[in-house]
Amino acid sequence: MKVLVLTLIAIENYGSALQAFATQKKLEEFADEVQIVNCIHNLRFKDLVKNQRNPLKMPFKVIRVLLYDKKIKQLKERRFNLTDEVLYDENDFKKFRSDADIYCTGSDQIWNPGCISHMPFGPRFLDFVPEGKRKFSFAASFGKDQIDDETVARSKKWICQYERISVREESGVKILKERYGYQNAVRIADPTLAMTPEFWRGCAEKPKIKGEYILLYSVYINKNFDDYAKKLSKKTGLPLVRICPDIHQVIKRGKSVVIPPVFDFITLIDNAKYVLTDSFHATAFSMMLNTEPICVLHNNPERISSFLRLVGAEHCIVKDADDLGVIDHPVDFENAEKILARERERVDEFLRGIFNTNESTS
Repeated sequence: MKVLVLTLIAIENYGSALQAFATQKKLEEFADEVQIVNCIHNLRFKDLVKNQRNPLKMPFKVIRVLLYDKKIKQLKERRFNLTDEVLYDENDFKKFRSDADIYCTGSDQIWNPGCISHMPFGPRFLDFVPEGKRKFSFAASFGKDQIDDETVARSKKWICQYERISVREESGVKILKERYGYQNAVRIADPTLAMTPEFWRGCAEKPKIKGEYILLYSVYINKNFDDYAKKLSKKTGLPLVRICPDIHQVIKRGKSVVIPPVFDFITLIDNAKYVLTDSFHATAFSMMLNTEPICVLHNNPERISSFLRLVGAEHCIVKDADDLGVIDHPVDFENAEKILARERERVDEFLRGIFNTNESTS
């Protein structure tokens, strides 16, 4: 059986790239062939110019995009099974043809119209797939707790054509039930969590930094984050190493690692003593790889806090700028791994329900 997957593969974000990779690898456990639509949905230069309010920041934005494009392109070329056709817009999807047996909407915020607004709307819901073909979603996300009426009206006819739907958050299950009338959606774990720690360590690069350190990974601008990092370093006596997803972060505290290769992200987390972060995926990988996460909640805090509740590690959330006692309460990684193992089984159970039948349902 061949599966064609539409997911986000060119976002300037490590978690997004890794979830796409994990989606392909997990589906390969069940299908004979998994192919990902080579959809180029990252910003073009004219969009950068239009969206950048401060012209002084333009050179840094361009450098950032070019570096991410290079690193993610390396991952795509070496690890992804992509379609030969490169699709940019609605017209490309209308002309696109595939010999797949089943079609999949992949993970990440693929159903959030405000995320990657320049990505075609209809293809997010597989509108280009011929009528009667089997469709399912794999840990898709709306990226929010509420969804607007316009999005529901535009997408309801396509959602109702899905054979089975799994989403990443409980809020997604609620949206599908209450706004779309789709009653049988289930929540499953993010694809990165569906893979084992051993799998991710097999992908990781060799460590380049010796000794213990605190890894910093901040995707939002937050002065309190940096102030807390300074206090944490002083209390523990450990140096700071910072993954810089933006060029301007090189002026901040810590040894800078500027937009490293995608799998270096895993290596840096795996070899750290602590990971101080406001990122869901950095938190998730820390938990999988038994590195103590310390979480500063900022934007979309429920996603991180709900994950930590799931694995019994809510104490990893920093309450305020002076809350250094979080390091005195280590995570019970053995218990966390038992919970994550059950989550992986939920993923496998969902996929078995799809691939163990050749019957199409509506």
